[in-house]
Parts: sequence; structure tokens; C-alpha cells
Amino acid sequence: MKDQQNEVKLHALDYWQVVRNRYGVILLSFFLVFMTAAVVTAILPKKYLGKVVMEIERYSEDSQLFDTGASARDASSPTFIATQFKIITSKETLYRVIDQLGLTTRWPETGGSRDSAYGKLLDMIRTEDERGTDLVNISVLSTDKNEAAELANAIASSYAERRTGNEKKRVNNTVEMLDLQKKEQMEKVEKSRTKMLELMERYQIVDFGASGGARGRGVEDGSRSLVSDAMKQEMETEKNIGDYKAQLNMIKGKKGDELISAANQLNLTDPVTTNLLPKYLNDLSELKAMMGTGRGENHPQVLALKERISSTKKMLDEGVNVIMSNLESKLKMAEAQMANMKKIKEGVTKISLDGNSKNIEYAQSRDDYELQTQLLLKMIESQTSSRLQIGMPKTPVTIHEFAVAPNTHAKPDTRLQLTLGAIVGLVLGIAFAFFLEYLDTSVKTLDDVERYLGVPVLAVIPKDVGILHKQSGLSPDAEAYRILRTNIEFNRKSADANAITVVSGGAGEGKSTTLVNLAYICAQGGYNTLMIDGDLRRPKLHTFFDINNSVGLTNYLTTELMLEDVILQTPVDNLYFMPSGILPADAAGVLNSRRMSELIADVKNRFDLVLIDSPPILGVSDASVLASEVDLTMIVIQHRKLPRSMLLRVKQAIENVGGHLLGVVLNNVDVRSDNQYQYYTSYYTYYSPTNTEVKSKKARPAGQAASTARASAPAGDKDDEY
Repeated sequence: MKDQQNEVKLHALDYWQVVRNRYGVILLSFFLVFMTAAVVTAILPKKYLGKVVMEIERYSEDSQLFDTGASARDASSPTFIATQFKIITSKETLYRVIDQLGLTTRWPETGGSRDSAYGKLLDMIRTEDERGTDLVNISVLSTDKNEAAELANAIASSYAERRTGNEKKRVNNTVEMLDLQKKEQMEKVEKSRTKMLELMERYQIVDFGASGGARGRGVEDGSRSLVSDAMKQEMETEKNIGDYKAQLNMIKGKKGDELISAANQLNLTDPVTTNLLPKYLNDLSELKAMMGTGRGENHPQVLALKERISSTKKMLDEGVNVIMSNLESKLKMAEAQMANMKKIKEGVTKISLDGNSKNIEYAQSRDDYELQTQLLLKMIESQTSSRLQIGMPKTPVTIHEFAVAPNTHAKPDTRLQLTLGAIVGLVLGIAFAFFLEYLDTSVKTLDDVERYLGVPVLAVIPKDVGILHKQSGLSPDAEAYRILRTNIEFNRKSADANAITVVSGGAGEGKSTTLVNLAYICAQGGYNTLMIDGDLRRPKLHTFFDINNSVGLTNYLTTELMLEDVILQTPVDNLYFMPSGILPADAAGVLNSRRMSELIADVKNRFDLVLIDSPPILGVSDASVLASEVDLTMIVIQHRKLPRSMLLRVKQAIENVGGHLLGVVLNNVDVRSDNQYQYYTSYYTYYSPTNTEVKSKKARPAGQAASTARASAPAGDKDDEY
């Protein structure tokens, strides 16, 4: 997770680096687009805005005469305001404005055509609603501020008149429909009333509530009560028959005391049996008591008591028989009555059914009459309400703010146009910067060098580094060359590989400055260092030391001069210089000679380090000759200058002649703006030594230079002689 965060941060820095590197392109694009927006804004015609604010009623009462619910739903529809916008910009609305203001005449470009005037006016109109309210804005843009206000007010008035007229027309149509329906309803009422009176007369029905009352009320003629009474009597008689049969079944087949006991339990007694039964029971108890006292069957008292009990029982039996006869008589009478009641009920029911069918027919006719009457009354009430609404003032549209001639133009919006121009310019600039970065195939990073050339980066030289030996004191930039010196020491295979030529792909990449500063730093570190100006096309090293270039390398190669005659000591200790000499006609031929090879072999033994400047390797063949003669070759690449393909050609040119490529110096890097290299030089100042200022010295003759070189060489070192 931490690695991912670091990678994201690195990518962000890369993007920011592209912006910093291409800020000139970004600023140029920003300036061009911004100025274009400013110019376009300045030349565009100024348009003024006339705006009317009005309120549109979503529905009015006169639109709810028939169906309140449906009207309310239509009015609350989310498309209601959008529909009104279409009405505002419709031809019917705008044609009124065109005719009222004479726009076909006022606008000659329309050619007197209403359709052309309508098209132009429609392009000038803007409609919008204010969120959360029923307020609507009608805006008109025109180059004439008075015309803008006049048109906006005329459009609003035309829409309001049209809306009001439509509402009145709708109410009038509604009233006409109600009148027609009222007439039809009155005919229905009269027809139902005639039918009701006809039935009353036909069936001889007297109904005092026929002119009003509750719907569904029946007509009563007495037959219903007769049927009800007959049914009640039938049910009562049927109950009595059941009771009589049950009582007879209870006492039937019983005799003697059982019969008397059952009759007593069923309360089937008369006055005779009621008086005799207690005496009979009392005598039985007394007889039992006598027998219990030991009196015999023939005891006079027992015989007398038995006689009396027998007589009483005989009378009770006769009484019970009378009761049974009475029950049987009552049963027969009840059954006869039941048969008679059924005949009566059948007759009464027949009469009642006949009367009910007539009553039902009459009741339906009367209910229909009352219903039609109520509908008529409701229609009359609605028509009365509608006529009242027609008389009331209609305000489906209320104008809250009329348009007035504005003092300032609304379009073009200068602030908005310039803001958009700035944003678009910035976006285009950044996009163009990234596009150029994508197209740029030059070397940008150390990884680019190592990936495409396959050689190490020996040092990164900051931008605007001067000539170190001419600066007062020790510059922090010298640390970059100390790093270069150290990397050269560790990257060369052996100590005797000390002849190095510095080449570049093209002119102006800073190889001569790099060579001079490297030589200066090496000399400061105690190395006896020799600089040879091998650029026989455009020699430059002598200008860094203000030395005459008339005698030097070419003189030594083409004449019999001694080495001491062409090597000069610079004002810097341990630093010696061989100028280029007179420029020859065939520079490559002069360098590609045996004497040049002998020269390099000689100076390698005399000095710790030999640095040879050469011309651009892709331009002439001189550098290739030098690369083949020396031990090592070092390429100076200017940051973000040459494409990678050319750098590959530089490497191939060195390898093709058998040269040994030591590494690359990445020169002229803007470390202050390029985040990828800040770490490389951030500690230069912190770690730079605080030595005393180097004292400048004048160039000495060749003889003195040779003696000084020998004197400064370590004792016993074979390099102390030329």
C-alpha cells in the first residue's frame, strides 16, 4: 500500500513537472485564447434584456364545473408550466404581438412576412420558471433596449389576453352545455311524472307523499297486515295442536292411579278432580296407617275407609275420562281451525301478491320521478354558480413586474466570456503542453539515458553553471563536477586509461564548458591535468583562459615543434592547456595521423589526466577519429534538446570506430524547476568545502610550464617528464 502511495505521488510530481517545464506554452495558449475571447466579446453586438415576471394560475374555478378532481390533476401536472411556455411562444400568441407592434414594417429584413417576423421574434425570446414557485420570466434580447422592454411587455399582455379569453370561452361553453342538459332533464322529469300519475289512477293508489319524500318508500294498502295476521293465527293454532297431541300421548294407555297421577302432573284437572284428589290421597295414607297398627282387613274402620276410597276413585276416574274427552274435542277443533286458516291465508296471500306487484311498479315510477327532479335541481344550481363566475373578474395571469429599458447590456456577458476564455485557454495550454511532452523524444531523465543508451550517467550539471576558475571563491555548482570526477575514477577500468575525449551530438550542448570545469576540479584535487583543444573546426577552449590560439596542436602535428612549445600552464595549479593552433584545411586528416597517436601516448605518460575537446560527432568525422585514438569517450547531452534517435547515432558512431564509451554527462538541467533532479544537487552547498579563494595566475611560457609540471609531480613518478 505504501509503495502504491509513493507511485501515485511520483506520477503527480511528473505531471506537475510537465506543467513547469512547458509553462511558456501554457502561458502562450492562455494568453492567445484569453485575448481571442476578449476581442470576440468586444466585437459582438450588445444585446439588452427586457424581462417580465408574471404568475400563472395553475387552475381556476371555472375550469372545474364538471369534474373538480380531473381539473386539479391536469393543473398540477409537472408539464403544466412547459405547456404554458409552448403557448407563450406559439404563433397565435406572437402573431398578435407582430400585428400590434407592426414588426413586419419595423423589421425590413423580414420582407413584410409574418412568418419571418415570427422566426426572428422567437429567437429573441427566452422563457424560464423560478424553481418552487408559479412565477414565470419572459425575457427578450434585442440590440435596442427600448425594443427589448416593449416586446417583453407585449408578449406577456398577449399571453394574458389569450389565457383570459380562453377561460371565458370555456365557461360560456360550459353554460351552454348546462342549458341544453337542463332542457333535456326537464323533459325527463315531465315524462316520469306523467307515468307516475297514470299508475296511481290505474291501480287506484292514494299516495299523499308522491310529490316528495325519501326515495324507495313503499305504498301500503292493508293486504300486508292481513297476511301477517293469518300467518300468526296459523302458527298459534299449529302450536295448540301440538300441545294437545302431546298431552294425549302422555295419559293414553294409563289406568287407575297412574292415570290420575299423570293427569295431575299435566295439570289436566277440573274443579271436581281438584277437590277429590287431595281427599283420595289422604284416605290412602290413613288406610296405610291403620294397617300398620295391626288392624285387620275386616276391621270395620278399615272396611269403611276402603269403601270411601273406592267411591272417590270412581269419581276421579270419571273426571279424568271427562278431561280426556275434552282434550280430544279440543284437538279436533284445533285441526278444523287449522284447515280453515290455511284457506284464509292462501286467499289473503294471493291478494297481497297482486297488490305488491302494482305497488312495486308504482314505487319505481315514483322513485324515477324523484331522481330526475333532484338531477334537475343540481343542474340549476351549477348553472347559477357558473353564471356568477362569468360575472366575476378572471385573473389566470398576474403580471408582477413589467419590463423596463435596461441601462446595461446583458449579452455578451463580459465577465463570463473572459472567465470561460481563461479556463479554456488554461485547459488548452495544459493539454498542448502534455501533447508536446508526448511528442518530445528528447532525453528528460536519467532513466531515459540508461534505458535507451545503456550507459551510466556520470553527472548531472545544473543549468547556467559558469566557468568555475573565473568565479570568486568556491561555487556550490563545483560539487557536480566533483561527482563527475569521482564517477570517472571509478568507472574507468584501469588507472592508465587516462586519455578521455569529450564529444556531443550537436553544437551548443556545453561539452567545452564541461571539459574546462572538469579539468579545473581535477586540478584542484591534485591531478596533473592537460586540456587539449581537438576541435579544429571551431576551437573554443583558449577563450576560457584568454590565451593566444596561434600555436598549438596543429603546429605540433604538422611541424617539428617540441611538446614543451605547445603546452601552456594555466593560472590554475596542476592545470595545463594545449591550444588548437592554426586551423588546417583537412582537420580529420591531421588528427588521423601517426604523430597524433604518438602525442596521445606521450601525454598519457606525462599527466594524470588528459581531456581532449572534439567537434560534434554527428557533424564531422574529427570526433570519431579522436574517439578511436583515446582510451575513453564521454558524451555530453544537453537536457531536453536532441531526440533519443540522434543520441543512439552518437553512441553508434563511437562504437563503430572502436571507441570505449565511459558514460554520459547530462548538462544544463534546470534542477530548481525539475523535481527529478533536485535531490542530485540539494546538498552541494551543504557539503562544499570552505577553502580560501583561488588566486588567479597569469599564463607562463612553455619552458616554465614544463618545469612546474615536473616539480609538482610526485617523487619517483614516471609521469613527471614530457
